[in-house]
Formats: sequence, structure tokens, C-alpha cells
Amino acid sequence: MALEPPLAAPRTGSGAGLQPIDRWTLAYAALVMAFVLWRWPPSAGLLLLAHGLLVCVALSAPRARSRAARGSFLAEFYPLLVDVALYTGIGLLNSAAGISYDRLIQGWEAALFGGQPSRDWIRSQPWPLLSWPLHVGYLSYYLILAAAPLGLWLGGRRDAARRTILLMMVTFYICYGSFLLFPVAGPRYLFPLAQNAATAVAPAVFAQRLLDGAAAWGTAFPSSHVAVALVASLTAARDWRALGLVLTPAAVLLSLGTVYGQFHYAVDALAGAALAAVVLAFGRRS
Repeated sequence: MALEPPLAAPRTGSGAGLQPIDRWTLAYAALVMAFVLWRWPPSAGLLLLAHGLLVCVALSAPRARSRAARGSFLAEFYPLLVDVALYTGIGLLNSAAGISYDRLIQGWEAALFGGQPSRDWIRSQPWPLLSWPLHVGYLSYYLILAAAPLGLWLGGRRDAARRTILLMMVTFYICYGSFLLFPVAGPRYLFPLAQNAATAVAPAVFAQRLLDGAAAWGTAFPSSHVAVALVASLTAARDWRALGLVLTPAAVLLSLGTVYGQFHYAVDALAGAALAAVVLAFGRRS
């Protein structure tokens, strides 16, 4: 029996069996559980249970896809629905390890840009008229993640929605694996936060408060925000241009906002964009 390419378009029907998204999810869960067993953080039991449940869901997804309506929808969208929990788990693992490579990243930053853009940009240009769109763009992240596959699904483009979810989750899993192997805390932790007119605008204040409660330590390089937002918006644009025309500008603003708002190093954003380009290229070939 011929093997499917890892980014092949999902098949449909009750006899389709495990899909590429299920295989990627199983591989990622196995990777995380291996790291949990190696590092054995205080949250080890919870992490093993959570990823064990993820394995069960991935293995049961083919049967759910053969059912109508709600079961099929959940079987396609389950990786996105649990993504916040996966992201939090990475933070727990990296916090327990207590290792980061920020100094190395800052050296790359200085070599490429002659300084630290994530620290200096918002201080050299503390303009509310610049801060507003860049912070709104940054906050559009969850909207992009939901709107790209859900818009295609509700618009009757089911295969396109499945392909978009697959490429988004492949990007997430590559980023999360990178975070485990190469933790980088990010400029928000290493540099003092700016205090000026740009940080006082409502979207900037909200973004900082959101990260105070939701950030995961060691998840900066490459920027999953940039990588997944670009993959989601550009993949959606391939199948529904109108949707892509709405989401892609937001993804570009997000990419700039991650650096301006001191959420990511510029190198993080560039690496995220490069990863998005690779995933999109392989996605088009499959």
C-alpha cells in the first residue's frame, strides 16, 4: 500500500483511516511525552494524562469522521480546539528545565540589525498612530486562527478547510518541537518593558495583560504567531480569495506587531516567516 505524503490533502469517507493530521498529532504527542519522561517536571502526571488523552482522540478521529454533523466537525477541528492546552504544556516543560538561549538570539539580532529592534523600535517611535494598528494586528492572532478554517468550512469548502487545518497544525507542531529543543524566553522577559505613549494605547495595554496570564515561557523562536498566521491566511486565500484578502493584511500587521510590542525578537519573526514559506511550499506540492 502506498504511503501518503506527510502534507497530503486529507481523504474523506468512513474507510479513510488515520489522516495526515492524526499522524502528525500522534507523533507530536509521543515527542512531548518523551520530554516529560526525560525532564519529569512537577506537572509530569498532568502532562502525560493530557497527551495520552490527545492520543486517544487522534486514534478515534477516523470513526468520528464517518458520522454526520457534530462528530465530523470535531474530528476535523480537534487539534485546533486543544492547541492552547498544548502551548501551555510547552511552557510548563520549559519552565521546569530553566534553560534559554536568549543571549544567542540577541547576538544574532545585533549582528543582523546592529541593535535590538524588539527593545528599541517602540522606544524610538513611540507613536500611538503606529502602536494602534500593530497591536490590533497582534491581537488578531486568534481571529485569524479561527476564521481561516472555520470560514472555509462554513462556506462549504470542506476540503480546503481540512487542508488549512493540516498546514496550520503542522506549523504549530514544528514550532512546539523547536521550543522543546531550543527554548527562547523572548524580549518581554529579558528587557524592561517600555513605558511611553505607544504602550499606553488600549490595544497595547490589553495585549500585555493577556500575556501576563497566558504566555508560555520558552516559546519565542521561531514565532509561532507569525508562522501560523501567515500559513492560515495564505492557505485560506488559495481557496477563497476574499477571505484571504481580509486575513493576510492582519497577519502582516501581526508579524510587525510582535517585534514592535516587544513580544518577539525580530529574528523570531523572520524565522516564523521562513517556516511559513517552507510549509506553504510543501503544501502546494502535495
